[in-house]
Amino acid sequence: MNVLRGSCLCGAVRFEADLPTLFLCHCHCHWCRVAHGAAFVTWTGVKAEQLRQLGAEPFWYRSSVRSERGGCGVCGCRLFYRSTSSPGEVHIAAASVTHGIDRKPSAHIFIDEKVSWLEIGDLLPQIPGSDPRLRRYAGDPTKE
Repeated sequence: MNVLRGSCLCGAVRFEADLPTLFLCHCHCHWCRVAHGAAFVTWTGVKAEQLRQLGAEPFWYRSSVRSERGGCGVCGCRLFYRSTSSPGEVHIAAASVTHGIDRKPSAHIFIDEKVSWLEIGDLLPQIPGSDPRLRRYAGDPTKE
């Protein structure tokens, strides 16, 4: 069976998920950038029932009224995102995947929240948060 595998920095939290993934994209939203301390986060997504924890259970931090971010309690690595905005899905930080990414990135999303000093040099679509495809994630996630 084809699987995606990955772990946190220290290896305590290890996971695998059955393929196929649902997407792979670069998120430039404020929340992802701050949570990861990065210019953007590349996410892949799987159905929640496809994901299996193989090591320590991740901690879950409620980052907003809609969302939780999961990671390792030992090294602090942020690995997962789940939200009522995308029920039944778990999003995985693609940089934590060591094997099994089954697609190339499809877009830069929330491009209107991109840091000013980053120049994007690829030809992927650049989708603003106002796009109807992102409507379920739009707005301030700290408010209902």
